Amino acid sequence: MKNWWPEAPLRSVAVAAPEPSAATAAGAEQVLRRLEWKVIKRLDGLLQGDYRTLLRGTGLDLADLREYQLHDDVRHIDWNVTARMQSPHVRVFTEDREMAAWFLLDLSPSVDFGSGELRKRNISAEFVAVLARLLTRHGNRVGAMLYGAGVDTVIPTRSGRRHVLHLLHSIQTRPASVESGQTRLDELLASAASLIKRRSTVFVVSDFISDPGWERTLAQLAQRHEVVAVRVLDPMELDLPDLGLLTLRDAETGENVVVDTHDAGFRKRFARIAAQREADLRQALVRAGVDALELSTDADLVDAIVRFVEMRKRRTKLSGGGGLPTHLRRAAA
Repeated sequence: MKNWWPEAPLRSVAVAAPEPSAATAAGAEQVLRRLEWKVIKRLDGLLQGDYRTLLRGTGLDLADLREYQLHDDVRHIDWNVTARMQSPHVRVFTEDREMAAWFLLDLSPSVDFGSGELRKRNISAEFVAVLARLLTRHGNRVGAMLYGAGVDTVIPTRSGRRHVLHLLHSIQTRPASVESGQTRLDELLASAASLIKRRSTVFVVSDFISDPGWERTLAQLAQRHEVVAVRVLDPMELDLPDLGLLTLRDAETGENVVVDTHDAGFRKRFARIAAQREADLRQALVRAGVDALELSTDADLVDAIVRFVEMRKRRTKLSGGGGLPTHLRRAAA
């Protein structure tokens, strides 16, 4: 299925300069202040500042050895002790107080779409800014990899509000996306796998409109890191309203086609294909063994984050504080 979206003028985006101008720096500051007041303050009230379930690490210090239990990660089995004791034993690690999070941000042309006031790019930027600020406020470090026609920007992990502003500024001042063929999400995931050496929490922020093949790379990334798929979408991608004759444009290639949305049969076929793509995407994420969060351009960001945090809390309790084995994680999903 091609990425046909209603044609609309793209909002102009300033080309990134070597040094941030006062205007763009002020813009990032203004956006972050608004998010701190309208989003982060509400999250503080709803979650009482408990964000540890957003980051789960195994730590580096060996704390104990004990018998294997059903919820334990098989990668922590100590085979030497298991051979001596004649029963499976696992290593228990002290959890790191300071952990790292990475945002793999898909900024390919398809994320410039939005049927309302906000585009998917806006939702992605706000989510990254909010999560980065929440995590750095508690001493964690965050970094980012930005993908356009390829992986063109890497922001190393650091902490502090100033670093969050730098990250937000880097997103805001990117050039407007150009149509350069289909997105290859597997390139972003493979680059992250080679770059991120220490176990981290990785947020893959994308609309997942991509050439196939990214599913295996995502599963491989999830074997080493705690991976969260953050899927951004717009309601019109799922259900076309009756708008009469409409010019649709492939967001990746720029190809145009005129359709009659007054035709009920066409709208039904569009909805059926979109529903099948939704089902296939969700199954792919389940098979990869990753948690998933959906962000819509017409939904409240706070509500989405609260639901996600509560889900991860339940997962943590279910697994006894450790990572769920793949078969249980799939069942829970």
